[in-house]
Amino acid sequence: MRYLLDTHAFLWIVREDNRLTDEVRDIFSDSTTEILLSVVSIWEMAIKIRLGKLEIEGRLGRFIDKHAIGNNVRLLNVSEAHVLPLEKLPLHHRDPFDRLLVCQSKEEKLPILSSDKIFDNYRIKRIW
Repeated sequence: MRYLLDTHAFLWIVREDNRLTDEVRDIFSDSTTEILLSVVSIWEMAIKIRLGKLEIEGRLGRFIDKHAIGNNVRLLNVSEAHVLPLEKLPLHHRDPFDRLLVCQSKEEKLPILSSDKIFDNYRIKRIW
């Protein structure tokens, strides 16, 4: 099975945050699953770091190398097929990063690992 991480889910996994559910921990630790982190999430982290809303250890590139690639999390690039559906995506949510994650989840047929219930307004599977 393949899963897409929401940005906060990735950060909470890295930080072993107690807000993670047992189900998400089990999915992440299962060696038979494929976990994907969107470049959209890296973009979101970069902006939040620059605005002083997110602190990480060291530089973002090394952080991603250590915690994503180091944990066999694959990166999901953004394609035209991910972006074009934004034109017709309902405005349940105005966060541009989350909206792109919704489109990626739909296009790639990936459940999203997220505590954010706003995703439930879209026709995607959310696991938390």
